Amino acid sequence: MPNITEIAASAQETARRLGIKKYDVYGASIDETSAQVDQGEPQQVKASNRSSVTVRVWNDDNTVGVTSTTDVDPAGLELALTTAQEASLFGVRDNVPDFSPESTAPTANHTAEKYPQAPVSTLLEKLIVAEKELMAAHPAIRSVPYNGLSQRDIDRFYLNSDGAVRNESHSFASLYLYTKTEEEGRKPRSAGAFRVSYGLDKLDIEGCLKEAAEKTISHLNYEKIKTGKYRVVFSPEAILSLIGAFSNLFNAQSILDKQSLSTPESLGTTIAAPLLCLCDDALHPQNVGAETFDGEGTPTRRVPLITNGVLSNFLHSAGTAKRMNAQPTGHANMGAKVTISPHFYHIFPGEAADQEYRLEDADNVILIDDLSALHAGVQSLQGSFSLPFDGWLIQNGKRVSVESATVAGDIREVLKSIIYVEKDVEFTGSGVAPRVWVDGLSVTGE
Repeated sequence: MPNITEIAASAQETARRLGIKKYDVYGASIDETSAQVDQGEPQQVKASNRSSVTVRVWNDDNTVGVTSTTDVDPAGLELALTTAQEASLFGVRDNVPDFSPESTAPTANHTAEKYPQAPVSTLLEKLIVAEKELMAAHPAIRSVPYNGLSQRDIDRFYLNSDGAVRNESHSFASLYLYTKTEEEGRKPRSAGAFRVSYGLDKLDIEGCLKEAAEKTISHLNYEKIKTGKYRVVFSPEAILSLIGAFSNLFNAQSILDKQSLSTPESLGTTIAAPLLCLCDDALHPQNVGAETFDGEGTPTRRVPLITNGVLSNFLHSAGTAKRMNAQPTGHANMGAKVTISPHFYHIFPGEAADQEYRLEDADNVILIDDLSALHAGVQSLQGSFSLPFDGWLIQNGKRVSVESATVAGDIREVLKSIIYVEKDVEFTGSGVAPRVWVDGLSVTGE
C-alpha cells in the first residue's frame, strides 16, 4: 500500500480533476500469519494480506455516494472516486452523513511499535511444544483440539478534503489453547486460555499453558447441581462477555434505530447498582490493539458509560452525535453505512459495598468462568439471556466443577442485583475487569 502522503496527494489531484469538492477516504491493511497443530503435526497454516478502502463523495446537492476498493494506486483511487461521485446522485437526503467535526483535531500521543513477524516455522515449533506440554500436564488430557498461534500487522489511515490526514500502524500476536479430556466412565471435559501481546517474543505462552492446564484439571471432578436461585460470581471474561452481548444499551445508532434497551431519555438514569462503573477506553494501557482514531477520523478517548450505576454516555459516530446534540466519541466504523462498536471495556468499583466478599469464605456460590452460546442464548432487544456456562460450585471455600448448567436472567436485573465488585482487575481480550458478585440468579442444573 502506498504511504499516506502519496494517497492524500493522489486523492486531492484526482478530485480536483473530476470536479469533486468534498470527499473522504478510510483504509486498512492487515497482514496476518497463523498456525494450528494436531497431535504434534501441522494442521493448518494461513497467510493473508487483506486491504479495504472506503471512499465517500458528496455532490453539490449534499448527497453522498459510497464505494469500496482494495486498490489505492492513482488508477484505483480515480475509479473509486468516480464511482462514488456517480453513486452520490442516488444518496439519501435524510440524515446525510458528514465529516466528523473532530476529524482534524489532535489525536492522543499514543505510540505503538510494530514488531517483525516471525517465520511460520517458528509459530509451528512453539505451538507443537505448547500442545505437547499441555497434554503432558495430566493423563486425562488427550488432545488440544482447538489451538492457534497468530501474528498480525495492521495499517490504518483516514483523509478528507478538509485537510485531515491520519495514519497509524501496530502489531500483535495471540495464542489460544483449548483442551479435551477422556476418562473411563466420565464425560469429556474442556477448558481453555487465551493470551495476546504486541509481538511473539512478548507473548506469555507459559502463562497460557498453566491456566489451560489448571482449569482443565479443576473440571475433572464434577457434580450435578440443583436448579434454583444462587449467588453468582462472574469472572472478568464472563462479565465482559455478558455486557458485550447487550452493547446496544450504549450504542447511539441502535437507539436511534429503536433497536436498543435504551432511549435518548435514558441518559442520567440508574441502570445498575451504584457499586459498578464501566468505561470504554480505547487507549487503555493494556489494550494491545489500541486505535487513536475511528473510521471517520475522530480521535478515540476514554468514555464513561456507567458511573456509580448511572448511565452517563452513549457511544457516537459523527452522524448520531449531530442528531442527539452530543459530541462524537470515536466509535464509528466506516462502510456503506456508518456503524458503531465499542473498543475496550474497563469495569471497576464505584461506591463502596456494604460488605466485602471472598471466594475463600463463600458457601453455595457459583463461580462462572466462561459463558457459551452467546449468539443463540441472548435476546438483546428483550434484555433476557439463557446461557450454558463452565464454572464451579463453591462450598465452604472449596471448588467443585459444575457438570452442566445454564444461567438465565435479564441484564437490567443483573446489573441492579450486583452486591460486590472486586478491586483487582484482570486483562482479557476485550477489556479489563474484576470479578463481579450478583445475587439471586436462576441456574438450571441437570
